[in-house]
Parts: sequence; structure tokens; C-alpha cells
Amino acid sequence: MSVSIDAAWKSLNKYKEELCGDKVEIVKTADSDIVILADGMGSGVKANILSTLTSKILATMLRDGATIESCVVTIAKTLPICQERKVAYATFSILQIFHNQDAYLVEYDNPSCVFIRDKNIIQYPYETREIEGKKIHEYRFKVQKNDCFVLMSDGVIYAGAGEILDLQGWTWENMADYTLQCTKKTLSASRLTAMLSQACDDLYVHKPGDDTTIAVARVIERRVVNLFTGPPARKEDDENLMHDFMNMEGKKVVSGGTSANIAARILHKDIITEINHNDPDVPPMAFIEGLDLVTEGVLTLGKTLKLLKRYEHDEFDSDFFDELDADNGASRLAKLLIEECTELNLFVGTAMNEAHKESELTFDLSMRMNLVDILKNTMEKIGKTVNVKYY
Repeated sequence: MSVSIDAAWKSLNKYKEELCGDKVEIVKTADSDIVILADGMGSGVKANILSTLTSKILATMLRDGATIESCVVTIAKTLPICQERKVAYATFSILQIFHNQDAYLVEYDNPSCVFIRDKNIIQYPYETREIEGKKIHEYRFKVQKNDCFVLMSDGVIYAGAGEILDLQGWTWENMADYTLQCTKKTLSASRLTAMLSQACDDLYVHKPGDDTTIAVARVIERRVVNLFTGPPARKEDDENLMHDFMNMEGKKVVSGGTSANIAARILHKDIITEINHNDPDVPPMAFIEGLDLVTEGVLTLGKTLKLLKRYEHDEFDSDFFDELDADNGASRLAKLLIEECTELNLFVGTAMNEAHKESELTFDLSMRMNLVDILKNTMEKIGKTVNVKYY
């Protein structure tokens, strides 16, 4: 079985700080998915620069095929020990899950990862190595479907210290137990991340004493979503596009009225428009046999992107998920892309929409192409693999 990950992260800035001193990067390589969480010393601008530098160096080296060992050496040499505090300028955790189910985790001065399998907390053995005077913990193990991993910065285990809890704060054991309780029902990485982050925020009484970051990775099978939007530049390519589109594995989404008409014509199926539509802000959906979702085009894609942008910028909470669960085209598409997609294939037509040629909506093509570019960039930023094919 080839596996991938459903990954999400969320940060709380230290109270009164505009920048977060923690940084998360997700890296996709040909044979693995990698989650990096870096925590810069202190808070504010300095910590943000240090964590960003650390995570970017690690991400760039790993993307270029460097071994984690060489990455650790580079970081160890780049970030010396602070002579005053006797601690590193940045700490980090790196979780690498290969498609063949091998996994490797390295931790340098961050709280230990929480491993959950079959509704139990698992304690994996680790080896301690010293690199450039820095002690790291290394774990090597096999993963299986539905395994859950929670990486965190130390702000998590200090939550509540001196406020709701005693001076010790929310211990690692407390946090692991709460995570276990949350995972007793199936949750996407984004929903689990939001719940854990909210718990930390509540313990801090909404005034975090430190930058606090949660990064969740769930092991899942590869999930492909295929999205067709816009008619091809040449009408004779309609069949070629639909052949390519329908022969891809995964879920099939068509966005746009003209695109839906092309799909229905080539598939010899009827278009059934949604009748009980009562959302004034999002155009109605339709149904075509053999497709998973059919929506209106530019307006729906625009509203989908607003949800994706909120997610990208850590703006997801219970209200966000209520909107994500709404029964309209934009919410259903956003939910599909956030929670049920590891790889997105975009099939993009480059013709001017015939329905708009005689109207004032002559911006349709440029607007659609712009939305496609933003969609691709946003999906990549939230850790998805994106492929685009133009017709």
C-alpha cells in the first residue's frame, strides 16, 4: 500500500506579538512527505527570523534530495548555542513519511511527538546522536493507515502555567491524553489541529505566554481530486480533455456552466440542476452521473478560494468548519480540497467562454486563469501536490 499524509498546522502568537516565533513547512518529494516544525528562541521578530531561516534551510535541502543527517549538520553549524542562555537559537522536529510506509523522525529540543495508533498512545524507541555538540533523538519505524502524529513547540506544554494550572502547565502526558480522547472519533488533520490549538488557547486564557504551534500528520492512502474548468481553446479538444479527465484516478469535479455542458455532451448524460437551493451567496450546484461534484464557475471558485485562504492563514476554528460543512458548491469544493485531497489535477480550458462573449463579462478568461493560478499556489502552500494541464 502506498501512503500519503493529511497534514495541518496552527499557531498562536505570544500575547501582544504580531509575529510568531514558530514556523511549519511541508515538503513533497518523489517518494515521501515531510513535516518540519521549527521554534525560534524567544519571541517576536528575532524568533520569527530564526524559525523561518531554520525551516527554509531544512525544506530546501530536503526538497533537493539532501539526507536529514546532512540537514541537521548544516543547521547545527548555522545556529550556534546562545552563550547567555546556553540553549540553541532554534529547535526543530522533522517527520518524514515515505510512500512505502517507512518513517523517520528527528527531534532537536522540541517536545516529543505524540504517536497514536489504534486508539492508543505508542512509545517508539529512539537513538540519541550528537552532531556538532547538539543531541538529537532519532526514530525509525513503519507506519500504517490512520496513524496520527502530533508535533508541537514547547508553548503547548506550558499552556496554563500560572493561570489555570500550576506552574508546571499542561504536561506532555496531559496533552497526549487529550489528543487521544479527540482521536477516538475520526477527525481530519485540520479539525484535530483546531481542537488542540483551541485547548491551548483556553488554557492560556487567550493570552498565550509563548508561541504555541501544533502540527498534525495523519497517514492516509493517496487521495486524488481532478478539477475541470473552462472550455478548451479548440472545440475539437473537448473529447481529448474529457478522455484525459475521466481516465484519471480519483474524484471528478467540474466547475463552470460551459464546462458542465461539455462534460454532459461527451458523457451522454443529463445535467440535473439543484432545486432546493437557498444560499443567495453561492450559485446552485448540479448533478451529472459519473461526476462527484458539479458547480458554477468563477463565482464559486472565488468563494472556494476565500475559504482556502482562511485555512492557509491559520484562520480555522469551529465557525470555519461550520461554514466548510455547509451544503453549497463553494463549501463542498473547499472541504474536498482541504480534507479529502493529497493531489490535485487541474484540467484548464483556455477558450473565452461563449456564454460571455456578447456580455460585459469579457474578463472571464483572465479571471478564470488568475483563479487557477491562485488555487494552485494556495493548495501547494497547504501541503498538496498540484498538477496543471492546459487545453
